[in-house]
Amino acid sequence: MPGGRLTQQERRQIALGLADGDAYAEIARRLGRPTSTVTREVLRNGGPTGYRADLAQYATEHRGHRRRRPVSKGPLPGGRDAEAVRAYEEMFATVFMQSGLPRMTARVLACLTVTDSGGRTATDLAQRLQVSPASVSKAISMLEGLSHVRRERDERRRERYVVDNDVFFQSMMASAHNTAHLVDLARQGVDILGDGTPAAVRLQNIARFLDFVSQSIAQAAEQGRALLHAEPGAGSNGTSTLQA
Repeated sequence: MPGGRLTQQERRQIALGLADGDAYAEIARRLGRPTSTVTREVLRNGGPTGYRADLAQYATEHRGHRRRRPVSKGPLPGGRDAEAVRAYEEMFATVFMQSGLPRMTARVLACLTVTDSGGRTATDLAQRLQVSPASVSKAISMLEGLSHVRRERDERRRERYVVDNDVFFQSMMASAHNTAHLVDLARQGVDILGDGTPAAVRLQNIARFLDFVSQSIAQAAEQGRALLHAEPGAGSNGTSTLQA
């Protein structure tokens, strides 16, 4: 309702309006909202080209959760600020969602990634994320299928889920693999549409471009993979010592 918080359906309508190139005022008129409300919503959640209704809803819910969450008593180990760590973890989860992971899967992966040990038990994850063990189990199953996490036993024989240091390597290689599929598809179009036709020439150039990008991504990922396993202090200032 006007004056209240935007609903998920309203956010979907905003996303559709932006996709159609509608002005903020036109979108606001259809929603019965002030133009300033729509403008603020879009600029706060990725801008006109990056706005996504599901991510905007997710971000809003978690801003509300942070306000309701009790203030942490004392800093985390290492002098870290508990609220700052949680906020950063949520931002990391949003990036994983933008790459295509479901919301809960992204939250679990982000939670593991920012943990010093790189691993947590199912109970730890459920308590940290304030969700059910079943939700954690489903997310872990997907992450295992993507080779992003593995299972191991701790000193108390409890099963822990550990983030794989190669998570970003696997992501880059998957991107290269998917791009290679597009290359094959574009080349098939050249034969179907007739070699030398404008459409075929367009697809041929697309194939050449994507093939170059795909091979470059795969080569760079392979060359840089060792950086994911570097010891603390190696490559000072984040610089790479890899040879081209």
